[in-house]
Amino acid sequence: MEHAEEMVLRWIFRSAVLVAIAALAFDLASLNGWIIYPDPAAVPAEIREDLPALNLPRLVPSILAPLLPGDKRLAPLPQPEGTLAQPMTFELVGGGRLMATGTITPGISKNFATEAERHSEYIRTVVLNSPGGSVTDALAMGRLIREKRFATEVEAGKYCMSSCPLVFAGGVDRRVGDKAAIGVHQVAAIRSAANDPPRDEMSIAQNISARCQHYLADMGVSLQVWVHAMETPHDKLVVFNPEELKSLNIVTAAAAAPTAAGHPTAKTLPGRPGDAGTITR
Repeated sequence: MEHAEEMVLRWIFRSAVLVAIAALAFDLASLNGWIIYPDPAAVPAEIREDLPALNLPRLVPSILAPLLPGDKRLAPLPQPEGTLAQPMTFELVGGGRLMATGTITPGISKNFATEAERHSEYIRTVVLNSPGGSVTDALAMGRLIREKRFATEVEAGKYCMSSCPLVFAGGVDRRVGDKAAIGVHQVAAIRSAANDPPRDEMSIAQNISARCQHYLADMGVSLQVWVHAMETPHDKLVVFNPEELKSLNIVTAAAAAPTAAGHPTAKTLPGRPGDAGTITR
């Protein structure tokens, strides 16, 4: 009897040790970003209004560490908080800088067009800090930025995710500050409401994808950017490292630095012949 009780106690002790080891391994994997937690409510932020949210502690380690073969860094799709969760706002500040902060909600491109027309003679750079949103509006904003020959910038430590890089690509100069994060993922169409006519979501997504590829080509950005986007599930992000930002021609100029007058300037990086992005303002 005593031998049986001893065996049971040993079994319980060993089970407890194994559970503790498993819990520690799970926590370690979570901290290093090896486990992506699925969010049942998460739907692509590219087209629909329900948007990702920003979580800096979880995002930064994923930016710094390769998690998949091929030197591709994946990060969980962040969830927006504070001003980044609100519809994008526009504020003209010193040095001809139009600060564009928040979510690219459907229709926000009209607000941007109004601001661009109102302050066109003053705006030199559109400074982005956004978790993304509507692809259609991002394309319209990027086209207008190129038409107006504005530069674009993501300041040090700020974000330009999901559809936001499409806006960024419109700049004739495209600058990124130290530790700024630019990331993309797949495009997907939203599902029709129950009382709406049936739609072919796959066809819509493919059409949007083709428009984005034409757009990136027109902006002088490598189409490899879109390959990375299409390889990345819509609930995750691939974040480009500094070397990729340059080699894919996402960035055309060095990070902005303050001058004696306090206004940022940038030094243009060498570009390939025909790249519109090597023009400075």
